[in-house]
Amino acid sequence: MFNSSSAAKRERQSEKRRMRNRETKSAVRTAVKKFQSAALANDSVLAKEKLEVAVKLLDTASSKGVLHRNTVSRKKSRLYAQYNALQKPAQTL
Repeated sequence: MFNSSSAAKRERQSEKRRMRNRETKSAVRTAVKKFQSAALANDSVLAKEKLEVAVKLLDTASSKGVLHRNTVSRKKSRLYAQYNALQKPAQTL
């Protein structure tokens, strides 16, 4: 067990935060996967909806300190690039 009550409290708090962060990260990963599957299916309307959800979850994770702001920025940039590539007509060679 713990040597002090403050150490026990710290462990309880850490566990709560770890579970909250885990849920947030999981939600972000799920939203990104849903966007990518919509983009892969060339469904621009559905992809736009899923992109908005993913970006909102990424911004929330950043503001809560779950993900670093540079990480969120990089992920958003890649998602927008993928969405913009979907909008361009396919070029024929």
